[in-house]
Amino acid sequence: MHMKSFHMLVMGSALFCGVLSCRASLADDSSIAPPATLAAWQQHQYTFQFYGFTTTYSCNGLADKLKLLLIAAGARSDAKSTPGGCIRGFGEPDKFAQAYLTFYTLAPTPEKGAESARVAADWRAVTLVVHSPRDLAVGDCELVEQFHTYILPMFTTRNIDNHITCVPNQDSGSIINLRFESLVPVAPVAKQKRY
Repeated sequence: MHMKSFHMLVMGSALFCGVLSCRASLADDSSIAPPATLAAWQQHQYTFQFYGFTTTYSCNGLADKLKLLLIAAGARSDAKSTPGGCIRGFGEPDKFAQAYLTFYTLAPTPEKGAESARVAADWRAVTLVVHSPRDLAVGDCELVEQFHTYILPMFTTRNIDNHITCVPNQDSGSIINLRFESLVPVAPVAKQKRY
């Protein structure tokens, strides 16, 4: 009888130590993703007036490039960028090109608040260089520079690494190189099909 109790005690101790060891290794496992940040969409409205020496945009061309940059930087997909205030007609290069922007970005929210308005968010690396996004060209250098100065502060970002160099009146020597992390919604996990 005593031998049976002793074996049960040894087995119970081994099981308890195994559970503790497993919990400790899970706690130390750096591959487990931290919980997502809770964030809410913030609306921004801005009239963007482009001032540049090298490239002249039509108002609709400027609006299209700005929407491209907004989405690439992490704005919600329903961002609006409409031409406005142009002296010349549709599609004509205009030194006074401007666009009206309405867009939403994520901002962290307090732990307590309206649950329905909050979304799970995480950091995403963003790189703005020539052809990333695809339609970004060397001639857009001054536009990216002004985007960084006037619009990027409306986003929740971190680790901004700005190496933009724009040479006025020429593309040669201009460099677009802007990298940062932006707060974006956590992508939903795709459901696996069962066969």
